[in-house]
Amino acid sequence: MNRALTLDDLILAGIALAAGLLVAFSSRTLLRWLAGHAKRTKWSGDDVIVDALRTVVPWAAIAAGAAGAAAALPLTRTVQHHTNQCLQVLLIFVVTLSAARVIAGLVQSVTQSRSGVAGSATIFVNITRVLVLAIGFLVVLQTLGISIAPMLTALGVGGLAVALALQDTLANLFAGIHILASKTVQPGDYIRLNTGEEGYVVDINWRQTTVRQLSNNLVVVPNGELAKSNMTNYTRPEQQLTVLVQVGVSYDSDLDHVERVTTEVIAETMTEVTGAVPDHDPAIRFHTFGDSRIGFTVILGVGEFSDQYRIKHEFIKRLHRRYREEGIRIPAPARTVALQQGTVVIPHQRSGEDVSSGATAS
Repeated sequence: MNRALTLDDLILAGIALAAGLLVAFSSRTLLRWLAGHAKRTKWSGDDVIVDALRTVVPWAAIAAGAAGAAAALPLTRTVQHHTNQCLQVLLIFVVTLSAARVIAGLVQSVTQSRSGVAGSATIFVNITRVLVLAIGFLVVLQTLGISIAPMLTALGVGGLAVALALQDTLANLFAGIHILASKTVQPGDYIRLNTGEEGYVVDINWRQTTVRQLSNNLVVVPNGELAKSNMTNYTRPEQQLTVLVQVGVSYDSDLDHVERVTTEVIAETMTEVTGAVPDHDPAIRFHTFGDSRIGFTVILGVGEFSDQYRIKHEFIKRLHRRYREEGIRIPAPARTVALQQGTVVIPHQRSGEDVSSGATAS
């Protein structure tokens, strides 16, 4: 346009810009109200979507108001073109960031719902975020009139050199994707490696797997090493598991009475202790005629791996108290040492305790 700027042009531009700001303020208030309702739903995906819309809609309204104001002013064709390009780039930038946040949030929500834990598999979240941002960057270049074909060709050729230089990094990346896709390990699982490390899987990202030990220390394992190592997963295929407690009673004990009393203690423990499995069938198996006792195994059901320590603790305390009440004796191990002139019976005690013994000469 070649005409001069008039007061009417300024008024129309001001009205367009004010309308955009008013719509942005109103939409943000409305979306804040919707966010409060979304937090009360069970699905976390609507929280992510509403949060992203709170960013996109106001900026889109502002960009539309600015575009209307620019159209109302007597700008030259070149200035009008550059103004529209800048507004388009701004809008694409905002939409790309919001889309990356929404898609990454939905992926994170899906991974959390499948694993059933608070931790997240950030490898999928990060890959999704990078892909969305890369697509948005290419759209911005195309909007600015920059051809992306030579860039894609250069990236394809340069990708080979990068792949050769980052072999270990890419190996860890694909190992992490394989681990998650095969569902061998998921965040929240309790695992033990053949190298001795064990704990709960906190996160699996593009390079490493983070494991939290029961002592609250973090162990970082490269994904490639995790994929190659022998591993025991105590959470899959089922989170519930059984633990074994070894017990022994004296030879003069009534084994039927021992079994009945032990069964009652198991039922009491399974019902009252947190983390136990109440519907677990009690199992007692006699298996050994020992030097000073008859040994048997008690099989207990626990909800998950770390519960076993609390359940064993409570079961042994209750069983020991009940055996004393019932007169069931748990003999201390004894060791017989043959001498030239007789024998000495030495009770087996822990190191650090005084051991007294007497010898009987023949």
